[in-house]
Amino acid sequence: MNIVFAGTPVFAAQALQAILDAGFNVPLVLTQPDRPSGRGMKLTPSPVKQVALAHHITVAQPTSLKLDGKYPLEAEAAREALKTANADVMVVAAYGLILPTDVLETPAHGCINIHASLLPRWRGAAPIHRAIEAGDAATGITLMQMDVGLDTGDMLAIESLPITPQHTTAVLHDELAAMGARMVVDYLKALQSGTAPTGTVQPSEGVSYASKIDKAESHLNWHDSATTLERKIRAFDPAPGCVAKVDDNTSFKIWAAQVVHNNVHSHAAGTVLGVDKHGIDIACGQGVLRITQAQKAGAKRLPVAQFIDGFALSAGVPLL
Repeated sequence: MNIVFAGTPVFAAQALQAILDAGFNVPLVLTQPDRPSGRGMKLTPSPVKQVALAHHITVAQPTSLKLDGKYPLEAEAAREALKTANADVMVVAAYGLILPTDVLETPAHGCINIHASLLPRWRGAAPIHRAIEAGDAATGITLMQMDVGLDTGDMLAIESLPITPQHTTAVLHDELAAMGARMVVDYLKALQSGTAPTGTVQPSEGVSYASKIDKAESHLNWHDSATTLERKIRAFDPAPGCVAKVDDNTSFKIWAAQVVHNNVHSHAAGTVLGVDKHGIDIACGQGVLRITQAQKAGAKRLPVAQFIDGFALSAGVPLL
């Protein structure tokens, strides 16, 4: 069985590696063009491309797959490569490009997407972040038969995973990547043997959309509750992080925090209530949040006990 793989980041690379380890033939990989990265902004191949090159797999990196777009020659070349691959199925994971209808229909069994949510909840670009931020009790992986809609296709398999108070996006990402890799290999084996389940139409109720994380969202609004802010801090780790401002010229990032309590109080939202080696306590719109890990500009993440040695902050200071 010939499998074309389309994906870009680490989440997708883990699935590609699992497919190769299971012995499936992958004649072609589609991934995003190389991007500048690191201090020197050197062009760097995506994690998926790195796996493909290590296994001597042909790689196509079109900027678009639309023939009527800005890059029709790139699109045509990639489409030709897809036809030549004679794919039985295409596996797609966090690819980052829209697949036109005729591309979706090129493989014999269409395109299977590994999506990191319990569809139809959190369709879209940032399902892991948004599930933590919203306080969902669980998330998971849905294998989906792709159609022209935004994560609207029939569900082929679904597994859930509890979201704990210890889950950051970084931690949950890794657990879901491993789950998705295992699930897609199991599905491909079933497809190969003719025992793959038929798809189930997604419920019309419970649909929500996980919009892409905007860097402007990283600033914390201290009028929110302590519980809401604690979830946001975990959701925005490892990127873009959450930012607190001391004044117009001084800010710092918050990487870990805990809710001291979520009761109503009389302090102004954003007021620093106390600073010691255990944490920085901040009055929120409801409750008190204790910062336990922070980072000043140009420095590393530090436990609060070390952070306060190099960052002047005292009780009574208002955070903006």
